[in-house]
Amino acid sequence: MHPRRFLRPFVPLVLVAASLSALAAQDLTLPNKPDSLKFAIIGDSGTGSKSQYSVAERLVASRAKFPYEFVLMMGDNSYIGNDAKDFQKAFEVPYKPLLDAHVKFYAALGNHDNPNERFYKSFNMNGERFYTFKPKPGVRMFALDSNYMDPSQLAWLEKDLAASGSVWKICFFHHPIYSSGGAHGSNLPLRAQLEPLFLKYGVDAVFSGHEHFYERIKPQKGIYYFTSGGAAKLREGDVKSTELTAKKFDTGYHFMLLEIVKDELHFQVISNEGKTVDSGVLPRFSDAEKKKLATS
Repeated sequence: MHPRRFLRPFVPLVLVAASLSALAAQDLTLPNKPDSLKFAIIGDSGTGSKSQYSVAERLVASRAKFPYEFVLMMGDNSYIGNDAKDFQKAFEVPYKPLLDAHVKFYAALGNHDNPNERFYKSFNMNGERFYTFKPKPGVRMFALDSNYMDPSQLAWLEKDLAASGSVWKICFFHHPIYSSGGAHGSNLPLRAQLEPLFLKYGVDAVFSGHEHFYERIKPQKGIYYFTSGGAAKLREGDVKSTELTAKKFDTGYHFMLLEIVKDELHFQVISNEGKTVDSGVLPRFSDAEKKKLATS
C-alpha cells in the first residue's frame, strides 16, 4: 500500500465545462438550511471510467448549490487496484475539485476492495475495517465491513451503538440486507446478524451499495433502507418491483444528496443526466414508535 502522493493530476477542461453545464441544469429539492447536516453518497464508484466521470461532474456541480460537508462511499471504491496510480485514476482525478475544496470522503469496504484500502488516507478509515464518526451533535455514522461480519465487529457495533447518545444513528456498508435486485437481492445472513442490533439500539437509516442501481425500501420496522450502487456501474433492468420497493431506478447512473434537519431526513437522487429520479423527506421514528414497530 502506497501512501497518497501529493501529485495533483491535471483535470481536463471538459470536466470543468461539463460541471458548469450540469449546475445550470440541476434543480435542488432539498431545503438547504444553513445549520443542517448536508452530505452525499456514492456507491460502487471506483472504475476510472467515463461513467464515473459523468456522475462526478454532477456531484461536483451540485455542491455549488448544496454545500455538503462530506461524502459516504458504499464500497467497491477501486476496482482497478491499490497502487498510487490506481487511486489517482479511480478516485483522485474524478473527485479532484471536491478534494481541493477539502471535502472528506468516508469509505466502507466492498467485495471488490482490497482490505488494505483502510490505510489509504483519503478514505478516512484510519486503518480500521469498521469505524464511527460524529459529523454534527446529535448525529453519528457507523461504517461497517459487511464482507466479514465477525464477532469482534458485532461486539464493537453493539457497544458503540449503546454508548452513542446520538438522536440520529446511521449505518452504511456494502451489502444490502433489504434489496429487490435480481442478481443479488437481500443478504439474509447479514440481516440476521445486524437487524436485531439496529432495532435494539434505534438505528434510523441504513445505506448500502453492491447492487448497481438505486432502490429506496419501504420502512422496515421503523428503519429506512437505501441501496445506492450506481455511481459508476449499472445493471440495467435488474431491480424488480417487489413488496419492498418504494422507488427504484436502474436505467442510469446516480448519486444521492442528503440533509438532516432536526427530526427529518431529506434526500434527492440525481442521475448522471441531471434528472432527479427520487426525492422526499422522511420523519425520524420516535423511540416509542420504533419499539412498537420492532415487535409488530
